[in-house]
Amino acid sequence: MGAVPDTKYADTPVGRIAYQIVGDGAPDLLVLHPPLFPVDLMWDEPTLARFLERLATFTCSIWFDWRGGGASDPLPHDEDRLAESVADDMLALLDHLGCERVAVLGLASPATAFVASHPERTKALIQFFAAGRTGLEGLSHDEIESRLLRYRQTWGTEARLNNIDPSGAHDDGLRRWLARSERLTNTADEAERRLRAFYQIDFRAVLPLVQVPTLVLHRGARGGDVLAAAQARSDAKLIPGVRQIDVPGEDLLFFFGDTGPMLDAMEEFLTGALPAHRSDRVLATVLYTDIVSSTEQLNRMGDRRWKELLVTHDEVVRAEVERFRGRLVRSTGDGVLATFDGPGRAIRCACALRDAVRPLGLDIRAGLHSGEIELSGDDVAGMAVHIGARVSALAGAREVLVSRTVTDLVAGSGIEFEDRGEYELKGVPGTWHLYSVVA
Repeated sequence: MGAVPDTKYADTPVGRIAYQIVGDGAPDLLVLHPPLFPVDLMWDEPTLARFLERLATFTCSIWFDWRGGGASDPLPHDEDRLAESVADDMLALLDHLGCERVAVLGLASPATAFVASHPERTKALIQFFAAGRTGLEGLSHDEIESRLLRYRQTWGTEARLNNIDPSGAHDDGLRRWLARSERLTNTADEAERRLRAFYQIDFRAVLPLVQVPTLVLHRGARGGDVLAAAQARSDAKLIPGVRQIDVPGEDLLFFFGDTGPMLDAMEEFLTGALPAHRSDRVLATVLYTDIVSSTEQLNRMGDRRWKELLVTHDEVVRAEVERFRGRLVRSTGDGVLATFDGPGRAIRCACALRDAVRPLGLDIRAGLHSGEIELSGDDVAGMAVHIGARVSALAGAREVLVSRTVTDLVAGSGIEFEDRGEYELKGVPGTWHLYSVVA
């Protein structure tokens, strides 16, 4: 390829996102790289530059800084949905660039959630490791806290390379570049906060919902990371039709070590005949609301006043759902069904609705569940929709009740829950753990 590409800005509804386009032609690969370096410094490290140049021989890729790091806008002060905000960035960037469908290279875990939520924008997924959880199953709380402390203490220093990149540990230039890159990406406090959040999020429920052709690349591991590698291989099997390939090396930095076999596998996968996929099934969070004691209020007010109140209620609901970027599917008479591509926004919308209808003299209950829904014209169907309705029916007045799947996907976000115990949901196998959102 020719000259080093310029860093540009995408002015999007979620904020300004810094990005580079690497390669010629229309972008066909969106890369979610770990927040260890800003795109401005990518070409300063020779090993990464060689990786980018080789990648550019068979694809045109988009690299960007997540909001809250690098040259992109900071996250709003009340923004604590870290994984969800990354998916928002990905979608906003594709819209800005006019990219209808791209392959996604996931070098960080939130990529799978984006692909499962937006299969209509994705033609394939390549994942470097595919662990559903960053917080390792075999580690105790104290061991995880020890890792977080070490992560923070070594952030922006040359010492941390010893832990993540054995073959590059004696490369003085790489050590200085990575230390500088980390310092210009985030503060140590923010880096630890992000990793802590991702340690708590459980993406395993998302992996079976990935519908596009998927290639997962694994490297070996040593020491404490052997468990992480084993977990990634096990979790990847949850993705339907996944192809897994082991590539040489033990480096956690994707661009270091022997990258030839990795890039060869990516080229073969992306340049082959990728099968068409259906986009009538997507990952979504379902929100059901219901007006408490609606029959009693109808009898007290009479038909005319009650219908007028319902019209006002529906206007308030429509405005709040739009504000949180959801989709109002239909009215259920004295409630609504809405869907969201992010569980954090769905929870905040439910809480906003609860508070917004209070001045009308109304109390509502709300139930949420995240899972696969089927798109049927303007309507939705599927087990996730059924579960959302059952969860809502169990909520009390002014309560926002959610399934365990929802809490797993927003863990580390700062949203607090109270355990409501196990329930049987009519028509749904097994028992379900439910949680109430703390006001």
